[in-house]
Amino acid sequence: MSPDAPSLWTRRDLLRTTAVGMALAAVRLALPADTCAARLPEGRVSLYNLQTDERLSVTYRTDSGAYDQGALTDLNHLLRCHHTNESTIMDVRLIEFVNLVQKRIGGRRDVHIVSGYRSPEYNDQLIRMGTRAARNSYHVLGQAVDVQMPGVPLRTLREVALRFGCGGVGYYPRGKFVHLDSGPFRYW
Repeated sequence: MSPDAPSLWTRRDLLRTTAVGMALAAVRLALPADTCAARLPEGRVSLYNLQTDERLSVTYRTDSGAYDQGALTDLNHLLRCHHTNESTIMDVRLIEFVNLVQKRIGGRRDVHIVSGYRSPEYNDQLIRMGTRAARNSYHVLGQAVDVQMPGVPLRTLREVALRFGCGGVGYYPRGKFVHLDSGPFRYW
C-alpha cells in the first residue's frame, strides 16, 4: 500500500470488530442450547429493505458453523434505523430465525424488511406519534424485524414462524407485516 493511500481500518473499526467477534462467539456458543439450533439450514438470506430500497443476498454462516464478520456487518447496515441511519449489532439468533422462515417458505423470494433496528430516538418518536411501538422494544435492542414476503399471505408467514417455537411472532395485518424477534417464544 502506498503511503498516500487511505487506511482501510481505523483503530475504532478494529476495536468494534474485535468486540463484535467476541459477542458473536458468545452467541455462537449459546446457540446449540437454543431450541432452533438443531435445525439450522444453510446460513444464507436474501433481504430487501423497503425503507432504503437496498437489497442484500449474503451467506453469513459457513457449513462448519462459523459466522462471516463481513456478512454480518453488511446485515447490520441493511437492517439499520432508516430514520437516523444508525446501525447496531443485530442479534444473530434473529438472523437465524429469519433464515429459518425464509427457507421453510421456499422459493427465491426475498424477505422484505419493513422495520429493523430502531434507534431509541426514533422509537420514542413513534411512541409520541401514538403508534403501537413498545417502550422496551426488541427493535431498539437489535433483536427484531418486521417483515413481509411478496406472494406469501401474512397468515402463512405467521404460521410458518410460529411452527418453529423460536422468539416472538406478532401478526399485524393492518400494517401488512409480521414481527419476528429473538426474545422468548410468544405470539400475538
